[in-house]
Amino acid sequence: MHGCAHRCSDSRRSHLPEAIITVWANLFEPRRIFPGNLFLVQGGSSGIGTTAIQMARAFGARVATTAGSDEKCSFCLSLGAEIAANYRTQDWAAQLAGWAQPHGVDAILDMIGGDYFPRHIDLLATGGRLVHIATSRGSQVSVDLRSIMMKRLLVTGSTLRSRSIEEKSSLARAVEQQVWPLFTNGQLRPIIDSIFPLAQAADAHRLMESGGHIGKILLELD
Repeated sequence: MHGCAHRCSDSRRSHLPEAIITVWANLFEPRRIFPGNLFLVQGGSSGIGTTAIQMARAFGARVATTAGSDEKCSFCLSLGAEIAANYRTQDWAAQLAGWAQPHGVDAILDMIGGDYFPRHIDLLATGGRLVHIATSRGSQVSVDLRSIMMKRLLVTGSTLRSRSIEEKSSLARAVEQQVWPLFTNGQLRPIIDSIFPLAQAADAHRLMESGGHIGKILLELD
């Protein structure tokens, strides 16, 4: 279940590794975000989004995001985003272009794909990086390659589950050394929307599909 995780004996932190490792593997190893960069994560109120906002801020980036309600946008701002655009009621691309002027966005973490792709290309600064980890609006895109060439853009993406055990282990060690201390000292925090007993997994799925949650939805094992 994307956005939903089993809760283990290690309290509410059991859901953290996959989200943290996903963000780390796509933004930090190899390095695609640097201190002072302008960074955009789509879907900032999701489990990945809330993690990416906090991690990017902790490592010195300036953060923008999108979310599907004013409440979710406000929550993203409370996590450290400088701007949060409601994509249901606002022209998010125009808002973020204004925020990033005159430089442009240095790095984008995208879970949307589809018709967002050309808007991301327009938003990116020279030398910008566009990283895909999901395709909720479709995996087929159209682009004028000259835009990528003229701006010298990096367009890439990855999945975590298809990686080898050795690679996952290496990422986990890096996260343990570089990111986990930020949770233990309170600089980062897990965002949990709700916890359901395993018997109510269908209700958890319905909540997730409704898009009404902020952060992670957990299933609790007895």
